[in-house]
Amino acid sequence: MKKWKKVLTITTMMALIMGTFVGCGGNATSDTKSGTTSSANGEDTSLEDIKERGEFILGLDASFPPMGYTNEKNEIVGYDIDLAKEVCKRMGVELKIQPINWDSKQQELDTKNIDCIWNGFSVDEERAKTMTLSTPYMDNRQVLVVKADSSYKTKADLAGKVVELQKGSTAAAALEEDSNKEFKDSLADTILIADNVKAMMDLGTGCDAVLMDEVVANYYLAQNKGQYRILEDAVSSEEYVIGFRKGDEALKDEVEKQLQEMAKDGTMSKIDQTWFGKDVSKIQTK
Repeated sequence: MKKWKKVLTITTMMALIMGTFVGCGGNATSDTKSGTTSSANGEDTSLEDIKERGEFILGLDASFPPMGYTNEKNEIVGYDIDLAKEVCKRMGVELKIQPINWDSKQQELDTKNIDCIWNGFSVDEERAKTMTLSTPYMDNRQVLVVKADSSYKTKADLAGKVVELQKGSTAAAALEEDSNKEFKDSLADTILIADNVKAMMDLGTGCDAVLMDEVVANYYLAQNKGQYRILEDAVSSEEYVIGFRKGDEALKDEVEKQLQEMAKDGTMSKIDQTWFGKDVSKIQTK
């Protein structure tokens, strides 16, 4: 009987100790599957967490001009960077720009290495399932870029040729769509690479065309007048959004609110004009 009482006493003490450690965990709980953080009552604390930390971490592919890229001074600049800087200023937090491996962007979000993906980020079905996406702020298309002196005019002219595109991009996703099966099957090969900069360097030697975002393609054409052309028919149409962790609705809503205020007071137009020479944003004021 004494031995049994002793076992019970030890068991009870262990239970109390374990309960104490669990209680010390605080009010926040982490959903490791979605990457979201919530309070004990399930409340979304994504905005609160950012303001408490005083820092907003933007993940990007730093070779995606003019949305976000590394310039000759080794500074990361771009249209999306200017938008994010102004949003953070209005939110009262610092912007931290974090280059990432674009093919690992979902993991970067889920493990909380970054707070959002804001870098010419297009909507697609898979992203809509695994992330919380903002309202679209710009239109875009996936287009084929060729050398200006080439004979290609349409997608059909690339039959038997080689096309390069960025791995993990919506260009890659678009090429896999049923509507583009005939075009893809007509190609001799498609090569997935790390970024568009490398693809453009290969154009004319390692490949015959590069499939990429029209916004980026237009930037290359403007920077290298007379060297490149965009084929007449696009591969797909899409929209740019900001990608947040699944469930981070409070943070998304706050960023959208600031963008709407920027559209209302003319700041958005100034940034548009700086990078594109015209108003391009789809943000609607409320």
